Amino acid sequence: MSLVDLIMPKLGESIMEATILKWHKQPGDKVSMDETLLDIATDKVDSEVPSTAEGIIEALLYKENDVVPIGTVIAKIKTTSAAAVNPTSTPTPKKEIEEAKVVEEIPYQPVTTNVSNTGSGNGVRFYSPLVLNIAQSEGISMAELENIPGSGQDGRVSKKDILAYVSNRGKTPVPAPVNVQQVSVINTSAPRTESPVAYQGGGNVEIIEMDRMRKLIAKHMVDSKHTSPHVTSFCECDVTNLVLWRDRIKKEFEKREGEKITFTPLFIEAIVKSLKKYPMLSSSVDGDRIIIKKDLNIGMATALPSGNLIVPVIKNADQLNLVGLTKQVNGLANAARNNKLKPDDTSGGTFTLTNVGTFGSIMGTPIINQPQVAIMAVGAIKKRPMVIETPQGDTIGIRHMMYISLSYDHRIIDGAMGSTFLNAVSKELENFDLNRVV
Repeated sequence: MSLVDLIMPKLGESIMEATILKWHKQPGDKVSMDETLLDIATDKVDSEVPSTAEGIIEALLYKENDVVPIGTVIAKIKTTSAAAVNPTSTPTPKKEIEEAKVVEEIPYQPVTTNVSNTGSGNGVRFYSPLVLNIAQSEGISMAELENIPGSGQDGRVSKKDILAYVSNRGKTPVPAPVNVQQVSVINTSAPRTESPVAYQGGGNVEIIEMDRMRKLIAKHMVDSKHTSPHVTSFCECDVTNLVLWRDRIKKEFEKREGEKITFTPLFIEAIVKSLKKYPMLSSSVDGDRIIIKKDLNIGMATALPSGNLIVPVIKNADQLNLVGLTKQVNGLANAARNNKLKPDDTSGGTFTLTNVGTFGSIMGTPIINQPQVAIMAVGAIKKRPMVIETPQGDTIGIRHMMYISLSYDHRIIDGAMGSTFLNAVSKELENFDLNRVV
């Protein structure tokens, strides 16, 4: 008999931790190879984790709702042979785990408070970014945070301490503050959002608690604004040729390929062609360095039935023809709506497209999907009378018009480059070949 370690798997290049949602097995239960052992959630997608061995559960090292770094041992399985271990589930290297711990939570730098109490010899209490973010997401104010007993050095509050407090919150009274003389918060980084306070207004209202995904989306949006100085440029685009071409071929296309062709793959095709001309738009910022991504992985914002949003990614979109793009777009959209996305489906994006026109908006100012540096929004296509220039003179005709907008990171993309790229996408769409054969 031997013990096999079950490792929290690597779920994508930007994912450093996952939350355990549910254990399907308990100590003493039998488990088969590849049988679902637990459900986990990241900031992008929920997923199932299969067993990497066949045997009996010896121990579960974390509880449900625990946040666990990637590469951590989360369970032990007693098996008759160590050879039963799935070779693809190797632990993440120690260095990578340590780096993951460093960047578990980015938005706030460590905060110290000057507090005179009996629990700290030097009167200074340190809070890590992870503890502060847990406090923020759970609505714990700084005053309340000060009263949580800490088990770390000098009374420091650890992740274990604050999670234990959250699990018992409301069941036990909050300790009264002890000789608090002065509290001064030092924040050397991004501005900190005030902790929510209890609603005290009157009137006929309904209070709805944010679900887990909405909290994560809210956090990412605020983080993006804190990280990148946003600039948005707009362009008006005549997509008459594209609309007429799609109307003409869509029935034949669906009959032949078994897929409906929407405007999304056509937009992505134009974006990819323009990114090849202006590769800076497919990059990220690492300190004082610019990382240009050669693989063009296009994220497409997709609305879920719950009203939340998720961004599946089409990998190597520049290597796909229009049929391939259509199949990828439809497949990922269906998987998103049916909660069937895999963790890898939402990782590695280098540029994002969002279609605000789906909901009737004619234009939008999207927020950058970090760590990318640009995101493009397309609005609703509307028929409008437009001036048409011809060799015989100007005339007025009914045209299919659409606004497109580009939000970009002004740290590395200036207005000239952002507008030039947007104009390049517009020209690709406007000059669409009506006689194109698919």
